[in-house]
Amino acid sequence: MDKRQQGWGRIGGLTAWSRHGIDTMLAPARRGFAARFERLVDPTQVLSPEERTRRADRARRAWMLQLAARSAEVRRVKKVATAGRSAVATVEVVDGPDEPQQPA
Repeated sequence: MDKRQQGWGRIGGLTAWSRHGIDTMLAPARRGFAARFERLVDPTQVLSPEERTRRADRARRAWMLQLAARSAEVRRVKKVATAGRSAVATVEVVDGPDEPQQPA
C-alpha cells in the first residue's frame, strides 16, 4: 500500500468519526470483545444467556486484572533497570573510568 492509499484511508476514517458518534463506531468492536469472552466461558453454549453473560463479565474482569498486573510488573522492571543504569553512570562519573575508588 502506497502513501496515497494510506492517506485516503485516514481521510475516510476521520470523515466517518466526524459523522457518527462513538457508540455507533465502537459498537461492532464491543460486541466482538464481549462475544470472545462468552465463547471462552461457554464454548458449547449450554449455559443460559444470563449465566453466560455473568461468567463472561467475570472472565473479562479477570483478563483486565491480568493485563494490569503485567503492566505493573513491566513498569517495575523498567524502573529498577533505569535506576541501576543511573547508579552505574553516577559511579563512573565520580570514580572515573579507570581510576581506583579512593577511601572516604
